Amino acid sequence: MVRALFPGTFDPIHFGHMDIARRAARLFDELVIGVYDRPLKNLMFSPEERISLVVEALKDEPKIKIVGYNGLTVNFAREIQAQVVVRGLRVFSDFEFEFRMALANHRLAPDIEVVVFITDEEHTFLSASTVREIVSLGGDVSSMVPPHVNEALKIKVAGLSEQQLRPFGIKV
Repeated sequence: MVRALFPGTFDPIHFGHMDIARRAARLFDELVIGVYDRPLKNLMFSPEERISLVVEALKDEPKIKIVGYNGLTVNFAREIQAQVVVRGLRVFSDFEFEFRMALANHRLAPDIEVVVFITDEEHTFLSASTVREIVSLGGDVSSMVPPHVNEALKIKVAGLSEQQLRPFGIKV
């Protein structure tokens, strides 16, 4: 059995992430989506909220499991016995970062392979930071994220409380 890990912050998950996850799930026996909880960047959603959004987005995918993690990605991959780390490339500028990260991870864990998926053409412009920026400026991101994520973004931007998020399926 080949288990793959698709790590990321998923803040928020969008159709590009979902495309890569579904394609990876077709290729590997099991795909674990690892939602990283301590990135060196500002996040809109808490780790629990991000996990909840990812779970809802991919609930109909039986080969996909979603879990949170912290620490080095390769250490987490070993912990869950993943043989592969899945990454996605949108544009050429992503390549340099992913290439350096793959080399560093290979140095730390030569037994874990990195497999890169090229995003579907319709998602090349899409990133979580783009989604966050558009929604924070009052723009419509409904063509970029699932409906439940769109609602959660609107609620976050409006500054509503965690209790007000619960009816939308966001568990905190």
